[in-house]
Amino acid sequence: MSIRKIGKEDLPELNGLYEELTGHKSNEAKLVSVFESHEDNDNYILLGAFQDDILAGSLMGIICQDFVGECKSFMVIENVVVASRFRRQGVGRVLMQEIERAARERDCTYIIFVSGGQRTEAHKFYEELGYREENVMGFRKHF
Repeated sequence: MSIRKIGKEDLPELNGLYEELTGHKSNEAKLVSVFESHEDNDNYILLGAFQDDILAGSLMGIICQDFVGECKSFMVIENVVVASRFRRQGVGRVLMQEIERAARERDCTYIIFVSGGQRTEAHKFYEELGYREENVMGFRKHF
């Protein structure tokens, strides 16, 4: 298995992974447009795990600059997904380790992400990686 940044050529496979994650495909034209607009932005890290040239999993890390205290950066992780046929094979673990390495390299003080309440298996996985549920409440407003 190899981990590398997602390239434009990987977007059709990535869209398939996102369909598995959300239940519907992304707008392909918008996906390409958004990818191209962020492709050279070092604060967006879109990684893929590849098994025999097949995209087995992906996640995105976004570096954010804090304005509080020492004004250090932190990372937000989104869209963590491993294809169902590759689960329980270490794909997610390797992706998370790589994004953590990227966060440390950029001197992030912490990583934050949310996971749907129904994803109990994912929660166990995150706890195994050392993430702890904090006594916070997440809020989201959809438009």
